[in-house]
Amino acid sequence: MAELIPSITLPSAQNPQQEAEWLRINLQRWLDREFIPEAVNQQIAHRAAQIYARQRMEGENDLGSLVIAIVTEMQAFDFSQSFYSEFAIANAVSDILLDSLGIDRCCGQ
Repeated sequence: MAELIPSITLPSAQNPQQEAEWLRINLQRWLDREFIPEAVNQQIAHRAAQIYARQRMEGENDLGSLVIAIVTEMQAFDFSQSFYSEFAIANAVSDILLDSLGIDRCCGQ
């Protein structure tokens, strides 16, 4: 029988706005590095950071739930001027947060 992957819980947010700004900066850097720097990358990073901040202010600490919230809410974003999608953004946010926690993205350790 396969083992379930344990959920990853972020530390409680001490300053969600500061965390969101840190995420916005790092997400925009990631977006600009992956393909080419585009003006829309700033808008994408800003919107994802807003979603993240609100979720954290509401007490969300589960990384999986944060990723689902970002996917769901970014569906309303117009990605027509971008190479990205809501799934790529949510996965990038997850990777950035896992890296900040020192968790190996490959194996969850």
